[in-house]
Amino acid sequence: MEFWVLLRDVLLLLAGAFVFGIVAQRLRQSAIIGYLLAGVVFGPFLFHAEALMHLAEIGVALLLFTIGLEFSFTRLRRLGGIALGGGTLQVVSTMALFALILAAFVDFRAAVALGSMIALSSTAVVMRILVDRSEVDSPRGRNALGILLLQDVAVVPLVLLVTMMGQTGHLDSIALQIGKILLGAAGLVVLFYVLFYILVPRILFSGTIHRNRDLVVLLAILSAAGSLWLAHEAGLSPALGAFIAGMMLAESPFATQIRADIGSIRTLFVTLFFATIGLLLDPQWMVYNIHWVLLVLLIIVIGKILIIYFVARLFSRPPAEALSTGITLAQVGEFSFVLATTSRDIALIGPETFSLIVSVTIVSILISTYMVNKAPALAGKLLKPASWDPSASMATDAKGDRPAGRVMVIGYGPAGKQVTDALMEHEIRPEIIEMTPKTAQAAIERGLEVHIGDAVNEEVLVHAGLNETCLVVITIPDPRMTIAIIEAAKRLSHKAPVVARCRYHIFKEAMEKAGAALVVDEENVVGIDLAESVIDSLYRADSEEMACALGISGV
Repeated sequence: MEFWVLLRDVLLLLAGAFVFGIVAQRLRQSAIIGYLLAGVVFGPFLFHAEALMHLAEIGVALLLFTIGLEFSFTRLRRLGGIALGGGTLQVVSTMALFALILAAFVDFRAAVALGSMIALSSTAVVMRILVDRSEVDSPRGRNALGILLLQDVAVVPLVLLVTMMGQTGHLDSIALQIGKILLGAAGLVVLFYVLFYILVPRILFSGTIHRNRDLVVLLAILSAAGSLWLAHEAGLSPALGAFIAGMMLAESPFATQIRADIGSIRTLFVTLFFATIGLLLDPQWMVYNIHWVLLVLLIIVIGKILIIYFVARLFSRPPAEALSTGITLAQVGEFSFVLATTSRDIALIGPETFSLIVSVTIVSILISTYMVNKAPALAGKLLKPASWDPSASMATDAKGDRPAGRVMVIGYGPAGKQVTDALMEHEIRPEIIEMTPKTAQAAIERGLEVHIGDAVNEEVLVHAGLNETCLVVITIPDPRMTIAIIEAAKRLSHKAPVVARCRYHIFKEAMEKAGAALVVDEENVVGIDLAESVIDSLYRADSEEMACALGISGV
């Protein structure tokens, strides 16, 4: 009976998140605001709030697993120095500055914990808005992405730091506990290396598993959920285990497909995560203390804008771009709830401080939609007109961090290989998306960058970098899959023209309607080639037998 009551609570929370998410979208807010409100509204009607919190922990861990998948040094290099250097400097400086200020009012350990919460911004909200506005590749979009990626990576060490500060007892026992954590993390790295670099590739490169698409999805879910369980069994944070597993898989050619395959289950648990955050809010406390909430929020927003502005300026970003980036990242993020809950559970902060940080974070996320949308305009108004040159910003925007002439070839069969060979003859090294591991291996052995995944899935295209591509070539033979990929590619990027292979003439018009700039009609091309070959054979001197058979000898 308890199970069905828990299921009812989950369904109630998800239904509320769905309804409020639609309302939030209608009001031009992030759907995440709706998920938070669902927790606030339906919280009093739930009987298993504690069990839901455990489910929310899975959501956090899955978020960190996918963030780990994003954490590749190749991608960091593409984002430029502001990603690694700027992101690290932003987290450290924000945390240190606010900790020093707060140390005058609370215990120093609590001040450090609060500073770490303030240092984080909302990846989920900011990136969703930038994607919707097609500004991920804009100057502030790339700056924000780089800093957000480092913030998300910093969550794991920050959680460990907060946990260590909550340790009580003799210095030796604290050191022993830290040693156990580090030893456990090292053990996970070794274990995951064996699993993800030796065992999983052998399974995926075998042809057997790819004959059944469900087995690939199950393996992806097993990799993500299994890492959580292994970390828990080792006495470590499941989030730490999930992040390490994702990071170990990040350089794997299967990373793109694994991200896509766990997308649905991640959406489920992440929605529960944001909804359960709403359960933490005490509306009555917030109403009675709204003046403190707004004052603290104002200090945080101004402080983060200034810190990120100066960090961006250190990396030679123009003033308007730097200020726009600061305004974009001025909110407090979702992972701050994780740090706040951890700090409360180990008595680093009290109930009043916890209610304050939860209230401030929710209100900051509420206003972040407007701040992200209006950031460029606000930056232009706040700075002198002479320092704001929209045309220069747009020129920078068009350059990107990927090499010029980047081409993506989807499918590495015989046709894809010929296209790749032709491109390489012109000193263009395309990136490949291929679904079959054995076929992909041939491209990998040639030193090409390969993403193993199903290009019909938009998430595969996103993580392969479609937004940064100047040309997409689809060489797969299945016309219906080709149409689906064209539609997905055009939804994600209007600027990259698509060249598509059309195996059957009857599908040519459908591909053109889907958005292909050029459709190569295979039947027409084969017909022309066949006709030329026939005529050439008839008139060749060494084809007398054929010529005689047709009665035209001596021609």
